[in-house]
Amino acid sequence: MTQAQASSASSGSSGASGSRSTGGLGRLIGVGLLLAGVVLLALGAYLGPYTYATSTPGKLTVETCTVDYKHRSTSSSSSRKRTKTKWCYGTFTATDGSVKDLNAELRSDSLHQRGEVIDALKTGETSYQQDSGWVGSIAVGCAWWFGALIPLALGLLCTTTGFAFGGASDFNRSKRAMAPGLLSTVYTLIAVGIVGVALSFLVMFFV
Repeated sequence: MTQAQASSASSGSSGASGSRSTGGLGRLIGVGLLLAGVVLLALGAYLGPYTYATSTPGKLTVETCTVDYKHRSTSSSSSRKRTKTKWCYGTFTATDGSVKDLNAELRSDSLHQRGEVIDALKTGETSYQQDSGWVGSIAVGCAWWFGALIPLALGLLCTTTGFAFGGASDFNRSKRAMAPGLLSTVYTLIAVGIVGVALSFLVMFFV
């Protein structure tokens, strides 16, 4: 009888220790996810509105356009997938006349004929991109911002409950530690993030 009680106590102690260990790991994962979400928010601000506001607007007069083909192996087998990127080359002239580059190149959405003029932005010393206006730049930022909601939501779940993606038992343990409404909040943030990313990409496609 005494041995059975000791065994039960030992088992309970071991289970509690394992639960604390899993909870600590989950909170560590949660902090990492929260940091990832913050990084995505910063990238959205930088790659979207900030890049547009600090770029030099102008026109690229097309000299020639080419297609760059690349092959990469898929993860499932030895098969290879071909991707293609369109590039246009020509002379970039800033709208205010401050810059003129005879050897500008940018990634294009289509192959343009020689002499066509493309709205472009000078984003760096030798880097250019097509100018999609403020709407396009905000859509880029929104795609990153909505995407950030997903790791932020999961990070909130993990840090508050210790959930460590350990399967059904880990989820049930974490569910008991959840504050009322937390799970629905997490689901809502994830759903808003997915829908927001999809809508942002649609805007970027049609702008």
